[in-house]
Amino acid sequence: MFDLTIRNGRISTSQNTFVADIGIQGGTIAAIGENLPAGRRDIDAQGLWVMPGGIDSHAHIEQASSAGVMCADDFYSATVSAAFGGTTCVIPFAAQHKGQQVPEVIAAYAKLAAEKAVIDYGFHLILSEITPQMLEQDLPRAIAEGITSLKVYMTYDKLKIDDFQMLDVLEVAGREGAMVMVHAENHDVIRWIARRLLDKGLTAPKFHGVAHDAIAEIEASSRAIQLANLLDVPILLVHISGPEAIEVIRSARQLGSKVHAETCPQYLFLTAEDMDQEGLEGAKFCCSPPVRDKAAQDKVWQGLLDGTLGIYSSDHAPYKFDESGKLPKGDATTFKEMANGVPGLELRLPLLFSEGLLTGRLTPEEFVRLTATNHACMYGLQKRKGDIAVGLDADIAIWDPQAQRSVRWSDLHDQVGYTPYEGRVVNGWPITVISRGEVVVENAQLQAERGRGQFLPCECPEPILQAAQQPKPSDASQWLGLKGKAWQQY
Repeated sequence: MFDLTIRNGRISTSQNTFVADIGIQGGTIAAIGENLPAGRRDIDAQGLWVMPGGIDSHAHIEQASSAGVMCADDFYSATVSAAFGGTTCVIPFAAQHKGQQVPEVIAAYAKLAAEKAVIDYGFHLILSEITPQMLEQDLPRAIAEGITSLKVYMTYDKLKIDDFQMLDVLEVAGREGAMVMVHAENHDVIRWIARRLLDKGLTAPKFHGVAHDAIAEIEASSRAIQLANLLDVPILLVHISGPEAIEVIRSARQLGSKVHAETCPQYLFLTAEDMDQEGLEGAKFCCSPPVRDKAAQDKVWQGLLDGTLGIYSSDHAPYKFDESGKLPKGDATTFKEMANGVPGLELRLPLLFSEGLLTGRLTPEEFVRLTATNHACMYGLQKRKGDIAVGLDADIAIWDPQAQRSVRWSDLHDQVGYTPYEGRVVNGWPITVISRGEVVVENAQLQAERGRGQFLPCECPEPILQAAQQPKPSDASQWLGLKGKAWQQY
């Protein structure tokens, strides 16, 4: 007898869609087929869509920003919010700030998550102070213990590292089998434009988008790719916002670069017009890189469809709309002083299900890959998570494609106080969510205890470039200098 049987559902995996039953035993998927034996409990999914629980691999949870602003969500509220949105695994950041030691940072975040998380989790490691001890001891140890992704910033005064330091991090990652995630914006371009805007008294939130010109993203993305090329190691450019950066990535891939890319809901569903509102209301829509125009939005959709953008994450950055979060100086806060980021952990999947899958933009299999499978492969979790297959964890979201909801923050489960998607009508919703074989959300009620989530040590990533990418020229490695570099002989 199975612990749980899901019957008659329309199952979508990363490869195909079919009607069948799923038998769950001991927290994993034990069988997939027709007319499976009864479980101790049966769920009838007739007329419903059965999909892998989502993996959100870019979320800021119980994390202080470099300016000392604490996120609104802790590991309990964030993981509860994730679960209600159909996500069964999160990979947030353990953030090292100046003066902090990596082992202590990891231990602190691990304690918080172990006490509070209701779904499974891994960690990325944010690096802001590169030291010999970190490179020689701390990073190899962290990677060996299951934190196999490292994030670096090319902007923000208290986070950015220089190119020399990035090369050091890339070298360690290449040697130890880790993935380097890059926030790619040219710091000095942003600083230069912002100074001129502020000198003219242009302080409103909409000028955040002006200061973070697309050229800042283009230049930094190109530079990060070339630094990775020097060492012939893969990188992941996060939260790509517009067509120019997408074209940089697409072109680099065609020439043999090992570059992967992520985008987020805000770049599909918001535009720069949302930042142009009365008073400081526009700050609710400000993130970095900023949301851009409708044409850019269309190109981001195209990047998802053609495989240039293989990862779809929330970049959940939950700051309250008050002096503890977005507005540190109250009504006097300028665009340069406000906390950057928008919430999106709970709505990431429903938005894409509604506007990607149900509109026909995405096939069910593409939806699964973008929201779960590709994340598992990118971050070394593919042996446990990211798909529906015998032997994998029974992380499953059961969707009602007929459900329709008008988004209201009061119906969500984060602690932010607002959502940038207020009033948007969403079609389809996950009505039952299962984590490792346990029902954690059902009938709009939480069924999970805090602390039931498990830490997931990640293996070395096995990133997969989408099949749609163009093959590189046969001699690309020679004229790009990707192999047999002269410096490697010394």
